[in-house]
Amino acid sequence: MAIALQKTFILLLLIVIGLALRTKFKSKTELNGIKELILSVALPSTVFVALMGVKIDSSLLIYPLITLAFNFFIYLSMPYILTLFKIETDSSIGRTLTMLMPSLAPGLSSFPFIHEFLGKEPLAKAAMADVGNKFFALNFLYFVAMNMYLKNNKTGDVKEEGKLKSLLLSLVKEPINIVMLLAIAFLSFGISFEDLPPIISEIFNRTSSLMTPMVLIYIGLAVQLKEGKIRLASSILLFRAGITILFSVLIITIFQISSPTMVLLAVVVPLSSCSFWPFAHMSAVALKEENNHVPKEKRTFNIEFAVLILAFSLPFSTILVMGILTAGTFFAHTETLIITGLVLITFSFIPKYLTKTARVVKARVEKVEA
Repeated sequence: MAIALQKTFILLLLIVIGLALRTKFKSKTELNGIKELILSVALPSTVFVALMGVKIDSSLLIYPLITLAFNFFIYLSMPYILTLFKIETDSSIGRTLTMLMPSLAPGLSSFPFIHEFLGKEPLAKAAMADVGNKFFALNFLYFVAMNMYLKNNKTGDVKEEGKLKSLLLSLVKEPINIVMLLAIAFLSFGISFEDLPPIISEIFNRTSSLMTPMVLIYIGLAVQLKEGKIRLASSILLFRAGITILFSVLIITIFQISSPTMVLLAVVVPLSSCSFWPFAHMSAVALKEENNHVPKEKRTFNIEFAVLILAFSLPFSTILVMGILTAGTFFAHTETLIITGLVLITFSFIPKYLTKTARVVKARVEKVEA
């Protein structure tokens, strides 16, 4: 436990460094540059090194299927979740949450910590699991966004074949997918990481070592907890985390997972923050509506609220994942996970209660003053 706490303290200090450097990185362009370096260089290198150390097995195919099942579980649950929090399903905020909540961004919020606490082999399995999530976020949620747009604007004459092709092409061109396919191809021919030329393996090792510090510094630079709908955002994210853990318990039970490492892996990957890809789809729709002069209040998605969710989701998921992994095997038991899931679900209603209480107090004060 002492080693885990020391490691966590070091990781937290890297986030603090990011917070201290915020004044040096003020523009979104600079932040996006760091993010692109992480997703296009450090993360693919780390995943490649991890995958090359795993024996290729057809059983790896189960991981993307399980993640895909999780994506659809959250997506199909959203109408009920929105009703529970008294949000109209067919509203801009309801549609925005339906797009964002089922998606995952493990590259920034869970992969670095899986690598640090669980090791290379679990990271390789997590990377395979993310394939299912990418298919869901890039393709299925694109169709969902277009359907919402057409329904909201009551038009059926929009052709999106070109956009679909570009999205599929971007899936193939994404660096992490390229290195995953490359690693699988090498392993299929019996080529291990040690068989690669020393200069190639050293490049991957050097760039891989950048990932964890760069991700944590980026979190410190990018985190922004804005006012406004922060209570609604925190409530939804807490509820999502709670039912996510219960879903993980179901998977652990069905597949009879007993290894503490695999149990923790099954828990932390679905707890990853919301993905940027649904936001990209929503932004494309917003641009289309802006060009068509659609009034802001009648637009399909609430882009400002989407930004708030993304900004809050990353540090929230990071804290959860780090907390679970730091605790060692404490969360590697289904009883503990069930209690944790139920506690998070219960806590998700507290911000809503505080908002209601604040309104009552404000009304009474105004009445007394009158």
